[in-house]
Amino acid sequence: MEKETLARLKKEKDAVILAHYYVDGAVQEIADHVGDSFTLAKIATGIDAKVIVMAGVEFMGETVKILNPEKTVYLPDPDADCPMAHMVDVEAIKEMREKYDDLAVVSYVNSTAEVKAHSDYCLTSSNAAKVVSAIDAKNIFFIPDGNLGHNTEGAFPDKHFINNNGCCPVHDSLTADMVRALKKEHPDAAVFCHPECKAEVLELADYTGSTKGILSAVGELNKDKNIILTEEGIGWELNRLYPDKEFIFPDMICAGMKMVTVDKIIHVLETGDNEVLLDADLIEKAKVPLDRMLAIASK
Repeated sequence: MEKETLARLKKEKDAVILAHYYVDGAVQEIADHVGDSFTLAKIATGIDAKVIVMAGVEFMGETVKILNPEKTVYLPDPDADCPMAHMVDVEAIKEMREKYDDLAVVSYVNSTAEVKAHSDYCLTSSNAAKVVSAIDAKNIFFIPDGNLGHNTEGAFPDKHFINNNGCCPVHDSLTADMVRALKKEHPDAAVFCHPECKAEVLELADYTGSTKGILSAVGELNKDKNIILTEEGIGWELNRLYPDKEFIFPDMICAGMKMVTVDKIIHVLETGDNEVLLDADLIEKAKVPLDRMLAIASK
């Protein structure tokens, strides 16, 4: 019944549903496109539909709206949020610009529209190294995720990273001892890790990369058992791609992502509630670093 209702509403409203890998599997199943932040950003720039439902957290809805100012964008739940996105503010950016002349403000896509509007470049965990390699500035103010900044800077000894004191609470909660315990319990398993984790955790992984990267790497390493060190929502796609493999997750759940449900998607399409609305000037300024990211990543 839900699928029939969605099919009718999508046709009536000329709508497309985008979903992040971390939302519930039932939402991923009904989405038109599922991906990580970078994949969804790319897809969003080429959608013909008039309406886009972003099944994810607030910054994702903002990003889709910034890239599609002429389209109607809905968030299934306006309270679904990413704590990391609020761990830096514009004042911190202004302070760094005053302190360093040769500075590039590099904002992880997990950031507010306002922060993006005051940034020079955006990036995701999929393209962080590629974006930084295209920046001429000596000093990099990496916001808001300090872990991703720290885990990226090692490849750039010629640059000076100032990593913001922010993090994804879900990934940052994972410790090396927790991973060692999992490895001891499953000695034959390969370990896959997201770079939002602490450096001490990455050191224990066989592969580190974005959610999309992890999905590919599982097939490339081709182990029967796999320890996945990221939000458990990715398990839906992993099990779909590799039904014969076993996946072990620590307790890593993003509360914001799990607020998104199929019922809420139907609700916004029926009622027009929870539209993402941003000031035109803010959109214009926030689009600049996103466009730079997309241009660099496409090369």
